[in-house]
Amino acid sequence: MIGYTFGFTSLLFVLAVLLVVSSIRVFKEYERGVVFMLGRFWKVKGPGLVLIIPMVQVAVRIDLRTVVFDVPSQDVITRDNVSVKVNAVVYFRVVDPEKAVIQVARYIEATSQLAQTTLRSVLGKNELDALLAEREQLNADIQKTLDAQTDTWGIKVSNVEIKHVDLNETMVRAIARQAEAERERRAKVIHAEGELQASEKLLQAAQRLALQPQAMQLRYLQTLTTIAADKNSTIVFPLPIELLNALIDRGDRGDRGDRGDRGDHASTPPAR
Repeated sequence: MIGYTFGFTSLLFVLAVLLVVSSIRVFKEYERGVVFMLGRFWKVKGPGLVLIIPMVQVAVRIDLRTVVFDVPSQDVITRDNVSVKVNAVVYFRVVDPEKAVIQVARYIEATSQLAQTTLRSVLGKNELDALLAEREQLNADIQKTLDAQTDTWGIKVSNVEIKHVDLNETMVRAIARQAEAERERRAKVIHAEGELQASEKLLQAAQRLALQPQAMQLRYLQTLTTIAADKNSTIVFPLPIELLNALIDRGDRGDRGDRGDRGDHASTPPAR
């Protein structure tokens, strides 16, 4: 009888130890436990040592660290009817463990699927130029849209980054031609602006030199000095129009004088 009692007591002791051991849960600093009692939500526990009553309470372990996943390549048709392939990366974390367990099943998979549809929806509203040049703004738009939809799940989407935008070869060549034309346009505009500024400066210089004719002669001499410094065998020097006019006028006066003298001699009769 004593042996039977001792055996029964030992069995109870072993069962008690197993019960206590099975009720112990240890949650790390980045983990929380969503505890259900008899199927109903009770509370969120952790981190540290937590006791769970077996067969009465159930604890679901939730990781609060930031989760990173790649959004698979999506076929997107932009607003200007260009087909591209876009993939992205999403950063999110659980901020409310209760909602992450109760409101959605497999919150990571749900967030991934929602990110794919949101990526196609947001990028489809923009043109190709915006998709290539305004990635930061598009990232912010996708993040806000995705965060607003996952807020009811207790999920905080902290960041969304577009990784790659793949274009077909035809579109790449078209963009290259467009960029080349744009560079040529800028070059022509810059050249035209330079010509305009040069003409303005030349006009100011001509007006200043016109005030003192001697300044033009000094400018000619300076030009000769500059040309002579290059050790050229041939020097082309511009002759002032004013000087040519003076020479021509002097020649015309000389010719008229000669003709006048000849006329006088012709009209005078010879002496008999």
